[in-house]
Amino acid sequence: MSDHLLVASGLSAGYDNAEILRRLDLTIPPGKITVIVGANACGKSTFLRTLSRLISPSQGQVLLDGKSIHRTPSRDLARTLGLLPQSPIAPEGITVADLVSRGRHPHQSLFSRWTRQDDEAVDSALAATKIFDLAERPVDELSGGQRQRVWIAMALAQQTDILLLDEPTTFLDINHQIEVLDLLTDLNNTRRTTVVMVLHDLNLAARYADHLVALADGRVYISGSPEEVLTEETVRHVFGLESRVIKDPTSGRPIMLPIGRHRMATPVGDP
Repeated sequence: MSDHLLVASGLSAGYDNAEILRRLDLTIPPGKITVIVGANACGKSTFLRTLSRLISPSQGQVLLDGKSIHRTPSRDLARTLGLLPQSPIAPEGITVADLVSRGRHPHQSLFSRWTRQDDEAVDSALAATKIFDLAERPVDELSGGQRQRVWIAMALAQQTDILLLDEPTTFLDINHQIEVLDLLTDLNNTRRTTVVMVLHDLNLAARYADHLVALADGRVYISGSPEEVLTEETVRHVFGLESRVIKDPTSGRPIMLPIGRHRMATPVGDP
């Protein structure tokens, strides 16, 4: 089980002179699935990139087991924490198997050889994402959905205790979205991997999260269980949308029904 504790403390960060995160505080529950939601440009991706040390905070810090991640050697950090960023770019001409194998680089040293354990990790990742038959194909010849599964396989092959994923269901149809989210849930259940991911779909977020976090204006608006977070008030404040939140008959989790200006049910008896 992953018992590594990842904490954002007073975190402010952004790009150039634009501050996107504003003194954000959040503790990631170890061994759980945390899903981050929020409107566009609220800081979701910036938060993940700062958690993974791709962005240096202007204030505050990210602590891994009580120690600043900026004081952690890069290889040690990569063995503990993996990131699947939004819209990653593969080297030109690289095959699926070669790209997935790169997930094993943090486990290699200058003099170590590729081991059977590395082969098993890559094969397991290819199988889990159902891309074994694509192993020898160049990544740049694949569809967007296939490429996304390749990147997820690379993240799985890294076998970290903490896995950060920025919109892992991008480019996937609904069937493959569910497959990926089920796969991450299996990973959490079997290895107790701490999963932190950004999702746009509030209903999928509520279904798969143990811990749900809603960001607004670079801060945590609310965090907690899906039942505590996905409320009509949260949807109104965070997304500026009127809605109805009911119990999902399939999962028992809350489900959000948006209210728009059209396609509303006509009350019985009205013309």
